Amino acid sequence: MKIYIVIPAHNEEAFIRETLESLSRQSLLPSKLVVVDDQSADGTAEIVSELTRKYPLISLVKTTSSEEHLPGSKVINAFQKGLETLDDTYDVICKFDADLIFPENYLETISRHFSKNSKVGMAGGFCYIQQEEEWVLESLTDKDHIRGALKAYRKECFRDIGGLKPSMGWDTADELLAQFHGWEIVTDPSLKVKHLRPTGFTYHKKARWKQGEAFYKLRYGFIITTIASVKLALKKRKPALLKDYLEGYFRAAVANSTFLVTKKEGAFIRRLRYKKMFAKLFG
Repeated sequence: MKIYIVIPAHNEEAFIRETLESLSRQSLLPSKLVVVDDQSADGTAEIVSELTRKYPLISLVKTTSSEEHLPGSKVINAFQKGLETLDDTYDVICKFDADLIFPENYLETISRHFSKNSKVGMAGGFCYIQQEEEWVLESLTDKDHIRGALKAYRKECFRDIGGLKPSMGWDTADELLAQFHGWEIVTDPSLKVKHLRPTGFTYHKKARWKQGEAFYKLRYGFIITTIASVKLALKKRKPALLKDYLEGYFRAAVANSTFLVTKKEGAFIRRLRYKKMFAKLFG
């Protein structure tokens, strides 16, 4: 199975060497790996350039986007720049973060999931963060969700969902749209990926508003948005975040922000969300 990887990177000199080394030691190597240096002010580009000489499968692309580190648009715009440098002969396209250490069987195991079931459109493992001497699950989402840090898509599924949306919420929209088109999502708990920098480490109030905006753009409606906001705030052990999420939702509604999904897709998403909620309550 032919696997291509795109890694957006912004000021990742502390981590990117370990990420690229781990991907270059895979039992099933990727065919191509593109790092997109998005206006880094540190030694990210120099480290990647050094590794391109050591590992021919790695290439470096440079791009310039906004200075502000907001979740969503910046990283996806950089991903798109990398994607544009690749041909379309791949079987699986991956969007990985630049602060991960992958187990050596990661790509081989992902490939096996895709090969075993032709309806699998997306597959991934789980992120673990270091707490003192232990690596523990970074449990910010449900276990049937693939974190945005380590997405892998079958080419046909990637095309069906229209690629990745340059907006906060892209890593939820992709899975919901995949299911809308009849694809299955597989998460594999045996694949434990070390996440060297916890999610949201640099996020501020404006970024938190973006989370509520994402709920609006996914056409959740107020009830699902409130439930999702409460759940996320509790998972992060910061109940006060609920206010920021709901404020972001109402700001988006007042601004009449552009939706990420169509009305038909939105209706499907709401049904899917309610079905999942009822299954947890009564299943």
